[in-house]
Amino acid sequence: MKLPMLSTDAKVAEIKRLYYQTTQATIQQDLARALDLLKSMAGEEERERAAVYMDGLAQMRSDWERQSRKRSTGKPKRARR
Repeated sequence: MKLPMLSTDAKVAEIKRLYYQTTQATIQQDLARALDLLKSMAGEEERERAAVYMDGLAQMRSDWERQSRKRSTGKPKRARR
């Protein structure tokens, strides 16, 4: 996807927006978009401003994937004695 020329502030604002508006259904595409924005930043100082939101997006994805696996496999039933 070709990204428009955005300022660093606009990129961080977009990552922040993605963080607050992502859902379980959109997390994969939102995280991919946030990664594209992060990669387009020139320096480490710029990336550090977005790091907390990136960490949050990754954590949400992990949590939702774990919940999804639990639902699909279900908990094993204990044998009665």
